[in-house]
Amino acid sequence: MKWSEFFTSSIGKKIIMSLSGLFLIAFLVVHVGLNACIWAMDDGVMFNKAAHFMGANVVPRILEIGLFAGFLLHIIQGFVLVAQNNAKRKIGYNVKMGSRGSTWYSKSMGLLGTLLLLFLIMHIAHFWVPSRITGLEPVFIDGKEYHNLYGEMVAVFTDNPLVVALYVIGCISLAWHLLHGFQSAFRTLGLSNHKYIKLIQGLGAGFSIIVPLAFAMMPVSFYFGWV
Repeated sequence: MKWSEFFTSSIGKKIIMSLSGLFLIAFLVVHVGLNACIWAMDDGVMFNKAAHFMGANVVPRILEIGLFAGFLLHIIQGFVLVAQNNAKRKIGYNVKMGSRGSTWYSKSMGLLGTLLLLFLIMHIAHFWVPSRITGLEPVFIDGKEYHNLYGEMVAVFTDNPLVVALYVIGCISLAWHLLHGFQSAFRTLGLSNHKYIKLIQGLGAGFSIIVPLAFAMMPVSFYFGWV
């Protein structure tokens, strides 16, 4: 099979989805760890320093380009696979399986992915655009100038409860998306077997709950003044 045929084949698309998905899962680990600095109770000093490091150094900026590429690849392949699966379902089955074949969230990955895409656009508009393009008001820490991304989070999350609610909905969508996507990525790549499948499912369930919950608690914490 030629490389061009591999990338256009059904299994090739699923492998690309799995690899890009695992890459984005790794990004979530870094992102949630950095954002957790808001709870340092130091008026955003640690968070602004961490955000400055990610934005001012060459390596994180290069990885940022790869991150956007990973998002685009995952999104495009996801919509392609959903379209192909919907086309196949029109043929139907001789025996109706009802809800026994798969969980509702595994059958709703297209919807969940669309909600996450809308959430991502909102998130980029709130934080990435101001920090990378339009600019943020500076804050001085130990005599050094930093972008006040912490102040931007305060402004975004303390004035509008609707924005907070939309972020929480986005995090809930992320949780359901990960609940299927985490273990599915390992299955597609052949990295699971009967011996370790329960471990992978357990890790996936834990990750799908803890990480989105941590993200959801950030806007909630700002809105209720917990940070």
